[in-house]
Amino acid sequence: MKTILRLLTIGATLALLAFPVAANSLSTDTVAQDQCTDENKAAWYATFRETFKTDQQPKAYEAAKKYLTACASEDTQITQYLKKWVTAYEKEMRKVKFQQLLYTDKNYPEAFKLGREILTDEPDNVKILMDLGYAGYVNLSNKNSSFNADAITYARKAIQLIESGKSLESWTPFPNKDEALAFLTYYLGLTTLLQDPAGSLPLLIKAAKFESSLKKSPFTYDKIATAYEAGPYAKLSDEYKTKFGGKDESPEQKLALENINQIVDRMIDAYARAVATAGADPKFTAEKKGWSDSLTQWYKYRNKSEAGLPEMVAGILAKPLPPEPTPLTSLPVSAPAATPAAGNGAATTSTTGTATPGTNTASNSGAPTSPKPVTTPAATSTTAPAKPGPKRPQRR
Repeated sequence: MKTILRLLTIGATLALLAFPVAANSLSTDTVAQDQCTDENKAAWYATFRETFKTDQQPKAYEAAKKYLTACASEDTQITQYLKKWVTAYEKEMRKVKFQQLLYTDKNYPEAFKLGREILTDEPDNVKILMDLGYAGYVNLSNKNSSFNADAITYARKAIQLIESGKSLESWTPFPNKDEALAFLTYYLGLTTLLQDPAGSLPLLIKAAKFESSLKKSPFTYDKIATAYEAGPYAKLSDEYKTKFGGKDESPEQKLALENINQIVDRMIDAYARAVATAGADPKFTAEKKGWSDSLTQWYKYRNKSEAGLPEMVAGILAKPLPPEPTPLTSLPVSAPAATPAAGNGAATTSTTGTATPGTNTASNSGAPTSPKPVTTPAATSTTAPAKPGPKRPQRR
């Protein structure tokens, strides 16, 4: 309401304040054109003046509307001012109604409709943009993606404005700016993950680096691991099989394998963080089993045994989250020679429906009612490529 008061009091002139005040009280009867008398105008304007700077603004609005309805044909200093005040008040009241639709009524179709109207007049309204982005996230967590087309656009613009220096008096429903940026960025990553897992990686990694609750959620790292596996790992693994399957070892083949191993190392890091942040919390028991299995299988592929794995998990959260690896253009000096086993590194196809290493099979259910990570699992390919090297073990 402070914003309304600041906005609506600008432009008041001495002439307006000097308008004669009458003691008449307002009538609640329907206002007609023939009621535009000096007596009524004085009474309506007196009520308006007494209430428009206070918490009784609805009463001021009623008085102003009565004045303007009865005296619609008048074009005076007073009617011009009242029209501006009424227009500004109605625009502010749209925002109040929007908040009720979104957070109290949870009437998302009407909230998005009203939000679009507000943004037509105020395209850079960070609060409305942030709220609509959050609404898209909440609906996605409840497996409703119907608002994504609009919500993604709003979330992206909100992020741009906030990062350019725009601020808010209140970041509700988030506790602070970092939490808002983390969740809006995470939402963009989630909506990108299925269609473009590689494209979702920078968004998910960025979201995980904010000091927010997402940084402490195992689902954040689960999604990063999924994005690596379904994106760059799948691409490089397919290219590897096509170019080097059944062929002799070569420098080019070893370089391709090193680039794949860089991705696998990032997957191991992400699964280790998922396991570490899950800890002993019983609500993550089912998912943690899947993350632990994937971590163990990928770790054994890279290290040939489980030696050192518990220690790595214990210390992983003390290390910064690594960025996406830069593709290698030459072999590291210390890189050992490696040749894919089984001739061509072809994928092992399970006939029992079991998953290949690193594939997410845990059901991350339990969508939140307050800001925290969406826990619906990202889809993964049922024909995930085999890793170069030993035959891929099957998960039970």
